[in-house]
Amino acid sequence: MSVKENRTDLPVLILYNVDPAWLSNEIEEAVHGAQKIEIALRDLGHPVTSVRVTDANLSLRLRDFDPEKYIVLNWCEELPGIPHSEAMVAQILTSLNFTYTGSPADVLALSWDRDKVKELLRQNAVPTPCWRIYPSPCPDGWDCFPAIVKPSKEHCSYGITSASVVETPDELTERIAAVTEQFHQPAIVEDFIDGREFHVSLWENICNGGVRMLPPAEMDFSRFESLRDRLCTFDSKYRPGSRHYEEIQVQIPAMLDDMQLHQLEQTSMEVYRIFGCQDYTRLDIRLRNSTFYVLDINPNPDITLETSIVQSAELAGYSYGAMISHLINLAALRHPILGTQFCK
Repeated sequence: MSVKENRTDLPVLILYNVDPAWLSNEIEEAVHGAQKIEIALRDLGHPVTSVRVTDANLSLRLRDFDPEKYIVLNWCEELPGIPHSEAMVAQILTSLNFTYTGSPADVLALSWDRDKVKELLRQNAVPTPCWRIYPSPCPDGWDCFPAIVKPSKEHCSYGITSASVVETPDELTERIAAVTEQFHQPAIVEDFIDGREFHVSLWENICNGGVRMLPPAEMDFSRFESLRDRLCTFDSKYRPGSRHYEEIQVQIPAMLDDMQLHQLEQTSMEVYRIFGCQDYTRLDIRLRNSTFYVLDINPNPDITLETSIVQSAELAGYSYGAMISHLINLAALRHPILGTQFCK
């Protein structure tokens, strides 16, 4: 599909969250990110209105907007004051008859439960690291090392540090205790795949409804000697100046031969289908011994300028505005009024 086939006259409602409890720099970053999206869409011709969500009453925030007149760019990660409420945002938008970008509430809710994600992958014979859920620090029977310990109901590497990788039963017990105590949720323990890591972005085509894999990104850990450091931590994504943020290099496109690229694409598209993703998604995948292991799925990935999905789309020929406009156009296909035929 050519970028030129996107409609740039579609009215857009940018929905984003700002929690008053955040630090001032976090608030500034969110506002600045929304402004960049708004400018990019306006430059293409889209009429744009931004809605800043600062409390849990989303319905009140949207009461002055007619759902028949807008496509919502759902960049709202949660309702302020309600952790893990990403799926609730989608539920409210659906109940108010708004058409929005991205996956529906059930897919978003599923993606937050690592145990269910892993089980669905296993049931469909998609390679994923072996795992177990531990609600308490009693890891009887686990004998696969090195292992990685994560909170079982978080996204965006929250709770992941170099200490998350353990190499002995004693370290495992200690780390499970730390995670369950800090996050008040069970820990998930996985076989740590000490191999190449890829962030794979996929999105749908407007004309034929098919799914396309954008050029995959590789996280280059070559500057790290210890296997405990060869992973994407929370710092690597959100803390400029930290070692992981500064020294993990992103290679786009990833250096893969034709067979590897085909295998990665087939695995990624199967995951997209299995989970019922909509419009776009991003997968975290690792390669070991010629097998691509799916680590995680994010059906509502960040789309700020620095993210791998934006860089991958740019390599595929889409400017920042054109990439976001593509997502708007995908959602418009579901709109009862604006969803006119895009392809003749």
